[in-house]
Amino acid sequence: MSYKEHLQTWRDRMSEELDRVMNFWIQHSHDEEYGGFFTCLSQNGDIYDDLKYIWLQGRQVWMYCHLYRKVSKFHKEEILNAAIKGGEFLLANARPNTDSAKCAFVVTRDGQAVKVQRTIFSECFFIMAMDELWRTTKEDRYKEEARKTMDQIVYWVREDSSGLGRPELPGAAPVNAMAVPMMLLNLVDQLSEEDEEAARKYEDLRKWSIERILQHIQRDGSAVLENVSDDGKELPGCLGRHQNPGHAMEAGWFLLRQAIAQSNHDLGRIAVEKFVLLPFLSGWDQEYGGLFSFQDVDGHCPTQLEWSMKLWWPHTEALIAFLLGYQATNDPQLLEHFQKVFDYAFSRFSDPKHGEWFGYLTREGKVALSIKGGPFKGCFHVPRCLYMCEEILSKLLAECDKTSDLPSSSIAC
Repeated sequence: MSYKEHLQTWRDRMSEELDRVMNFWIQHSHDEEYGGFFTCLSQNGDIYDDLKYIWLQGRQVWMYCHLYRKVSKFHKEEILNAAIKGGEFLLANARPNTDSAKCAFVVTRDGQAVKVQRTIFSECFFIMAMDELWRTTKEDRYKEEARKTMDQIVYWVREDSSGLGRPELPGAAPVNAMAVPMMLLNLVDQLSEEDEEAARKYEDLRKWSIERILQHIQRDGSAVLENVSDDGKELPGCLGRHQNPGHAMEAGWFLLRQAIAQSNHDLGRIAVEKFVLLPFLSGWDQEYGGLFSFQDVDGHCPTQLEWSMKLWWPHTEALIAFLLGYQATNDPQLLEHFQKVFDYAFSRFSDPKHGEWFGYLTREGKVALSIKGGPFKGCFHVPRCLYMCEEILSKLLAECDKTSDLPSSSIAC
């Protein structure tokens, strides 16, 4: 199979799978009575719990709006109307009360707050939903909500975190957890799309976020650690040794997007070498295939019970990271790694009978949980990956049509 034929095969499979995944959510997740989405769905789409998780509500609104405005086959009234109803559900119910700057983590079907977490992630996905709704509908009230909430979480992260409700305890040193600058960098990217004013406003935050992510390169460049001290040093104990291959690879493609946009070749090289290749090569299970969920940099058994399980989302991040990295570098080994992850993910996670992907496999690659959605898995990682990969592959195919000077690789034969 030639290089071009490989690209075509991958793109076609991504497109077909995206249709099947989105059909699953469109068919089973819409709450026509209260708005918003059911995410606790069984293998065949039955609802096993009607609680609504705010970060998953925001993710699904974002996904629907993004596909509606970016992909012609999803430019459908059904998708737009569901996104708007989801956005209105968030506006009405995301905050436990009118005086709260915090969003709830989970609410009842009709929007009554059940639990609030002392993190920023519900707010982050609320921002993504509101910004995409503004871009899709052109209603300024959504933009105002996104910007107001963004200002609040930047204040919590960079100035005063007391509003999150976390007490300062004498034994807890300040931690730079990679998830925080990653999310802020992603939000800067979201809010700055074709918006020069926003890009200028958040330029300092963009630089700060990149610097904070790069602090996670430790051990003389031989490892990416999930948590470091506030000044970028390795922490003691399990917390400091903790590695999350999927998170590192997601950070890698976040950094790659910045490198490409800024023509920053040094950042691009670091993104590929340290945040994509390094965690993939250490995190891939040589015995059974697939990416470990968690690792200990010194080889101790991680304390997380699910450390050896194969979860859906790290594999989606790897697929994006390898394709984007290849698009930026033309390094054929990245395509070879992409093929390995592609073969594993589509043979293990994808459900040809009911659609969507299983989320949780045993180390050996067997389905551990048959559910398609829950408190952490919704309409986001899988369709985002499929959409982005299809888009990148289409660009690579377009470049193929312009030149006969194709890259050499074991993929091209």
